[in-house]
Amino acid sequence: MGKAKGEEPKLDMTPMIDCVFQLLIFFIISLKPEDIIAHLDVNRPQADSRAKPDTKLDLIQVGVFTDGFTLNDRNVSYTTMESMMTRLAALSKTQTVVIKCALESPHSRLIEVLNLCSKVGLKNLSVMSM
Repeated sequence: MGKAKGEEPKLDMTPMIDCVFQLLIFFIISLKPEDIIAHLDVNRPQADSRAKPDTKLDLIQVGVFTDGFTLNDRNVSYTTMESMMTRLAALSKTQTVVIKCALESPHSRLIEVLNLCSKVGLKNLSVMSM
């Protein structure tokens, strides 16, 4: 005899989709993100045994403002700053010059300081805004 033709069996997908969504929600909620920065392997350089720990850094700080300049936190005129920078450059040309510019200061003042540093031979320059 032949096969009885009837309704084909159907697989209801709704309970499986519900189960998948519940598992997804469970894993998202229970996931604890790992702190990647804590596991970075960073090799720090060793201290230079030749360097003296009490050696002061050679650092010149120049402030550029709308109304003038500062040199190592002292108000100075451009001509005074030029003579002092010439003397400081004569001591060491490897000194670092940090130029701090006020946000409202004109760019021409920064260019004046950069030209002065170039004129006296100071090459280690760092420019930042404050």
